[in-house]
Amino acid sequence: MDFENKILSKEISQFIWEKGKTLGTAESCTGGRIAEAIILMPGASNYFKGSIVSYTNEVKENLLGVSHDVLEEKTAVCEEVAIEMVKGAIKALNVDYAISATGIAGPAGGTHEIPVGTIWLACGSDDDIVTLKIEGDRGRDLNLSNATTRALQLFLDYLSDRLPGVTAGDEEGNM
Repeated sequence: MDFENKILSKEISQFIWEKGKTLGTAESCTGGRIAEAIILMPGASNYFKGSIVSYTNEVKENLLGVSHDVLEEKTAVCEEVAIEMVKGAIKALNVDYAISATGIAGPAGGTHEIPVGTIWLACGSDDDIVTLKIEGDRGRDLNLSNATTRALQLFLDYLSDRLPGVTAGDEEGNM
């Protein structure tokens, strides 16, 4: 796990734990890497409840409640699915916040419409979710690493915009 992810995880840990909130993840293409980054911090069990690795559409539908119609019409790699994964994780894991990732890490699987390296991230609470689309193929390992780091940063930015006293990249994190 790289240094940047450890710093982001530390900052997320401080803010979530301090506010008495809980967190979970719903991951497709990242396969648990976001959860792995979060649990780097000692005491993560105080706020991180778990992760659902939903690599297949079947799991997205059955465990996260992602709409079959959306999966059929738009594929799993779209903003709507990322949002539904956050909502599904919040419900299934009984958490205040969730982070999701769905995309095509490569090296195969891309199409002209959705090329390799396209990854949708989402995070938030049940009624307040933000998203980010990542594009560009840098190879599978870098695509996954980039998605993990960007997901953590997206969530930290989300928290800093919504929770008093949360500042992304404060002097403790030295970012």
